[in-house]
Amino acid sequence: MSRIKVFCILFILLFSHNSFGQNPNFQYDSSYVQTTHELFVSRLFFSQKYTRMVAKLPENNERYTLVPNTGLKMGLGFNYQRLTINVSFPVGFLYPDKQDNWPFNLDLQSHIYAPKVMVDFFGQFYNGYKIKAEDRPDSNEDYLRKDMKQISLGLNMNYLFFGDKLSLAAAWNQSSIQKKSAYSPFIGFEGYGGNMSGDSLLLPSSPVTDLINFDKASYFMAGPNAGLAGTLVFWKGFFLTGAASANLSFGYTKWRNGVELKKWGVAPTYYVRGFFGYNGPRFSINTSYTYKNLNLIEGGPYDQSVNTGNYRINFIYKIFPGKKFKNGFNKVNPVRIVMKD
Repeated sequence: MSRIKVFCILFILLFSHNSFGQNPNFQYDSSYVQTTHELFVSRLFFSQKYTRMVAKLPENNERYTLVPNTGLKMGLGFNYQRLTINVSFPVGFLYPDKQDNWPFNLDLQSHIYAPKVMVDFFGQFYNGYKIKAEDRPDSNEDYLRKDMKQISLGLNMNYLFFGDKLSLAAAWNQSSIQKKSAYSPFIGFEGYGGNMSGDSLLLPSSPVTDLINFDKASYFMAGPNAGLAGTLVFWKGFFLTGAASANLSFGYTKWRNGVELKKWGVAPTYYVRGFFGYNGPRFSINTSYTYKNLNLIEGGPYDQSVNTGNYRINFIYKIFPGKKFKNGFNKVNPVRIVMKD
């Protein structure tokens, strides 16, 4: 992917994040949520993102899971005046199983949690996959595919009915503090598309896998979803937050193994988010996990899913900036410049 394309995607993510956060029609109930936009929230975090492809064998419970060449990353970030920036980078000792000299991977995930609105964007561009030895019943060695490529794009948008009382941002990036327990049902819409390919058949060749093997596949899925989100606040600052939704998607999947097979249909999927930790006036430590299951349309012997996840742990310190810093940051903050706030 060219640098221009990467820049364009990053710009869209940044702009959309702050556009939702700035809508004056969306305000929290101050008895439930304390906003902290004027605090400088500094962050050290560790995260692991992934998109895995799972191929199920017909007539039994056996499956092959292709995982990308990624590991745990370390990152730095901050929130201030509704602007959120995070930058993560690989660290050698956090990548014990990384294959050296494999192509570069790019994983962009934007989770926008504003009052009454949840938006999740996924843009993943992976190069190089493997099946771990413990997931191969017929071998004790990793199955390595440096040539395999996968592109996965997705957008999930939800409206929270009681979102003025519930802040998912408090759990995700600590840009606010949930003062009292609250919950909200939500509805929305989502759409996902992508493709995967390799220089040859992607699964290990064997009499068992020959029926479901392929060298290229693509898919598109879209449909409505509904779910429930809530936060339990206890012990003066501790919180447990969860959000789960189910979706019924209409779309197609297409495979190629010498000839092409394309199948249209409907499939159920789900999306879960979980957060736990402490979020106080000065310090916060918390962990989170988001997981999107995307069952593809079944066709003939093909039964697959594309699953995306993100593990994360945050260490937060909050600072009260001085007037000079605040005024100087106002002049360069793209949120205030664009939204004229």
